[in-house]
Amino acid sequence: MNYMDDKAARKAIIDIGQRMYVRGFVAANDGNISVRVGDNEIWATPTGVSKGYMKKKMLVKVDLDGNVLEGTYRPSSELKMHLRAYRENDALRSVCHAHPPVCTSFAVAGIPLESPILAEAVITLGDVPVAPYAELGTEAVPEAIAPYCRTHNGVLLGNHGAVTWAEDAYDAYYRLESMEHYAKILLITGKILGAQNQFSEEQVARLLAMRGKFGVTQGGTPRRG
Repeated sequence: MNYMDDKAARKAIIDIGQRMYVRGFVAANDGNISVRVGDNEIWATPTGVSKGYMKKKMLVKVDLDGNVLEGTYRPSSELKMHLRAYRENDALRSVCHAHPPVCTSFAVAGIPLESPILAEAVITLGDVPVAPYAELGTEAVPEAIAPYCRTHNGVLLGNHGAVTWAEDAYDAYYRLESMEHYAKILLITGKILGAQNQFSEEQVARLLAMRGKFGVTQGGTPRRG
């Protein structure tokens, strides 16, 4: 099993947190990031700290049960969601959760991201379902995402935000960027322009067959509407 070392993982978390903050994917102390560095070791962001102003000393190392192994800060209560993703899919190495405005708007409206209109979105995401609303900090949150951890690359969290995962820390974050970009295009074409030229089923099939060339090992299938 290939894992990032501690130094690289902590650097990645700080870097990704700053990117999230600068792009407006999080407000105040929202969001959380984790990177798996061993069979039973995960570095994660602390609770109550802005992702744009984190320091490495603030990060927390936990095991798959959420027990703190290193660090003096407390992990977020939403860490349960990250740990469930790792338990459901042993290939995952990172999980990113944030509240990108357009993705979150779709999540609040209960509308999945699933129209086949962008080649890149079909390949890297496929479709992005909406997981049922779950009360923050409860076991209902990890239960809500569990069905998708082996089949999709991320989900919208009902009335909450978005979460992505990948076999690499930066890939997990890039999927979050891709998801927000996809949501913006869907919003503009579907609700403002009122027109979408969707791919045919044959075109979608050819794009899905290209996933392996881009290192994409899973992802949903978009639906023509």
